[in-house]
Amino acid sequence: MLQATGEDFSVEPAESRRPFRALLDVGLVRTTTGNRVFGALKGALDGGLDIPHSDKRDEKQLDAEVHRNYIFGGHVASYVKTLMEDEPEKYQVHFSEYIKRGIEPDDMEEMYKKVHAAIHADPTTIKSTKQPPKEHRRFNLKKLTYEERKAKLIERLNALNASADANEDEDDE
Repeated sequence: MLQATGEDFSVEPAESRRPFRALLDVGLVRTTTGNRVFGALKGALDGGLDIPHSDKRDEKQLDAEVHRNYIFGGHVASYVKTLMEDEPEKYQVHFSEYIKRGIEPDDMEEMYKKVHAAIHADPTTIKSTKQPPKEHRRFNLKKLTYEERKAKLIERLNALNASADANEDEDDE
């Protein structure tokens, strides 16, 4: 089992079997330093895929400690600490589930290690027991057919004519 250390892990082609080769297509994502697409690249490389890439970004060197910090949620822990000090009410809202489970910022690395171990022990996905919504909520209007639009227009015209007739009757009295 591989340990998540943040170090560079490359599968050498000199092994008995050549690894599966893939190309990283970032699409419209900006390839700035620290973008999550590089986290996905790192995960795929650690998983054994052969993806042509360069380890060098702005500092021209690989910093394994930074990768390790992101793998084990150090960036989340620092954000939680900042929110706890600066904006406690926002912290209560954003991390209510963490508070309910008693997870402190200093416990996050241990929690991530347990999650990684659980995934390595049984990588099969488990279907959610959450009930699907009973009715699909529409936020945009349903498109009407020509006949439905025509009927709606006639209905509006009839209502408009009826209100105009009612106004004329009031004016005559």
